[in-house]
Amino acid sequence: METYSVFILIILLFGIIILSNAIRILREYERGVVFRLGRLISAKGPGIIFLIPIIDRMVKVSLRTVVLDVPPQDVITKDNVSIKVNAVVYFRVVQPEKAVVEVENFLFATSQLSQTTLRSILGQSELDDLLAQRDKINRELQKIIDEHTEPWGIKVSNVEVKQIDLPIEMQRAMAKQAEAERERRAKIVHAEGELQASQKLSDAAEIISNNPIALQLRFLQTLTEVAADKNSTIIFPLPMDLLEPFLKKDRK
Repeated sequence: METYSVFILIILLFGIIILSNAIRILREYERGVVFRLGRLISAKGPGIIFLIPIIDRMVKVSLRTVVLDVPPQDVITKDNVSIKVNAVVYFRVVQPEKAVVEVENFLFATSQLSQTTLRSILGQSELDDLLAQRDKINRELQKIIDEHTEPWGIKVSNVEVKQIDLPIEMQRAMAKQAEAERERRAKIVHAEGELQASQKLSDAAEIISNNPIALQLRFLQTLTEVAADKNSTIIFPLPMDLLEPFLKKDRK
């Protein structure tokens, strides 16, 4: 009797092990690539998946977007400047079957491809273009990496160059260049102001020369401004026309 109970217990345990291997539950963002006797069947999921024990084998693949951090790469630009550049790549699996069959490790392969592409593309650009046209370079990196990963069933949605580390000497040179550019703009603004002021003064001089009364009004306005300072002594010249009647009277 005890032997029979042990036999039943062994059968139950064996059945539980078989059922646990035969039934799989996949989440909404997961797919299971099923191989039967080594041959690809299909990608199944999400939900409950039934497998034939021992015969079927399933590889689980996530369809969520993967954020891949590309480590800093040593790059020599087209104008022979040595820099360090790192980036981030956003991609996801769109065809689970290809991601499992066409490449051994799609995550590692995408990482290596991103590093080599980053060095290649940035090495063909000058430093000024890297700093001023980063969006254009990001789009070019995304296009090239996406073309190479498409046979693996991977879609690269975005590539962003995160940081460009420049040598200290180059940072100093760029700081001097920026300072010189600011001084140049300041001088241009000052010169334009002087030009506009001279044009206005020339127009005012022409108006005053054509109208003597305007000159007298300007003279009186200047006296008013000077008189605002109480410590000032003003010598006001009188026209000789005003004194001439008094001089004639004295002669008589």
